[in-house]
Order: sequence, then structure tokens, then C-alpha cells
Amino acid sequence: MERIKDAHILRLIEQIGVHYRTNISNRFLRPIILQMQIDKSTWDQIELLTEKTELFIYNGVHIDDLYKQIAACARFVELARNSVVPSLRTKLNAIPGGHDKTLRDMAANNFVSNLKVFADLLHELYMNIVELDKAHCGKGKPVYTQISELHSLGYFLAGS
Repeated sequence: MERIKDAHILRLIEQIGVHYRTNISNRFLRPIILQMQIDKSTWDQIELLTEKTELFIYNGVHIDDLYKQIAACARFVELARNSVVPSLRTKLNAIPGGHDKTLRDMAANNFVSNLKVFADLLHELYMNIVELDKAHCGKGKPVYTQISELHSLGYFLAGS
């Protein structure tokens, strides 16, 4: 399949990146996020989707790459729910820098809801890509049916 250059999908990718950088991996939360037990290839996929949005806007993106990036971000969401959320406030309070305490508290208080927004945006992107995938596959199998990481995507994003 050719590169995806759909304006709605590209805007959604950009929105995901902005939300991630602003609300998930900001200067207060990044030190804690980077302590998560995630392998380098997964971090690379997360970074591609959330940090390198200008590449997609100019060049488009291959659908199978986008599926892998969404799956990596979904694993991130699940791990963050299980390993970051329970001890976030304690870890944030251990970081020096008292003059930013109010902002750190805001980051901690909003993390769960911001993680949910991130998961919802990923789900919306995934559903849009699936529709596009089905429309372009013709009589063949859609790409998403051939990527095993996507089978547990709903579980990771919904958290149930």
C-alpha cells in the first residue's frame, strides 16, 4: 500500500504528538516515564508517532508502520497504568525542585485523565486506519489482520 496522506489522519497524528509531549512526557513526568521497563524498539516506535510528526505530514506513512507505532503506544499506556500511576505522586515528590511543586502536583493530578485522552486518541487513529485499510485491501486481507501486536490493542487502550 502506498503512504497514507489523508489530512484527517495526519491531523490526528499531530494531535496525538502534541498531547503526548504536553501532557504525558512533559518536563515533570518524563524522568518517571523513562524509568518504565520498555525495550528500545518500542520506545523508538513511540517516538516516531509522538515526536516525528513532521515526517508524516511531509512524506505520509506506511500503514504497517503506523499500526506498529499505535501498538507500541498502546503497550506504553498499559504499562503506565500499571507501573507509573500507583506510585506517581511519591516519585514526583522525590524529584528536587520545590518552586515547581504546584505544576508537578497538577501533572500528577491530571496524569490518569491525560493518559485516557492519549489512549482515546490512539483508538480513534486506529479505527480510522482500519477503515482506510479495509477500503484499500480489495479482495485481499487487510494489513491489520496480519499484525499480531494488534490483537490485544483494545485491551491495552481500554485498560480492562
